[in-house]
Amino acid sequence: MPSIGHIVQNMNDSSVDTNTRVARPSQGGPPLALLAVVSLVLLLAGLVIGVGIAGVMPLPYGSASAIQSYVAGHHAAVVAIAVGTFGSSIPLAIYAATASARLRQLGITAPGATIALAGGLLASAGLALASLTAWTLSRPEVTSDAAVVRALYYLTFLTGGPWHVVTLGLLIAGIAVPGLIVGLLPKPVAWTGLVIAGLAELTTLVLIWTALAPLLPVARFTGLIWLIVAGALLPLRRRKSV
Repeated sequence: MPSIGHIVQNMNDSSVDTNTRVARPSQGGPPLALLAVVSLVLLLAGLVIGVGIAGVMPLPYGSASAIQSYVAGHHAAVVAIAVGTFGSSIPLAIYAATASARLRQLGITAPGATIALAGGLLASAGLALASLTAWTLSRPEVTSDAAVVRALYYLTFLTGGPWHVVTLGLLIAGIAVPGLIVGLLPKPVAWTGLVIAGLAELTTLVLIWTALAPLLPVARFTGLIWLIVAGALLPLRRRKSV
């Protein structure tokens, strides 16, 4: 004759646990569109304040004296840009983690979800590193050394420019490809994402031809805007085919 404990265990295994699994709601995480909006706004806020205080930052491969005078004479502007950039990196990392988890919940087992996560985390890391080197440039004890200023200025440009934009393209592609193939996103949105991702990858050529540097802000800001749109449209549940 079965014991009372055995009967209770069977009841838990067959009915309660099953009901719990069935009733468990899908976890969507924080709103993707909101995360992308916050990231874009923080980045723009830092840039607008910095430009408003001291004008546009000189190009890293331009005059050494212009770079030296900018960072030495406009500490507040450099700090504003650094703080806004660092703040922007945090919601971008959360976006990447949330989007990757969302894609997996939607049944995406191809590498797209992992590519989105890796690309987003690397893009966030590039922004964070660029912001920290920019903050270092704002220190008076650093700006007195022209060689150190030039090296840090290049590092800020490379991490916040090609590094960030190219890996941002991976995040976009990781969402756009399954969005197109599986139908998670409207086709025009998915195709636009693929074009932006391709443009972002093309900015690698900035390391060879600096004349292509204007592609960096184009790919960066169109990419962030696309993430807002895609985040708003990416469903929580897979649509049933009829």
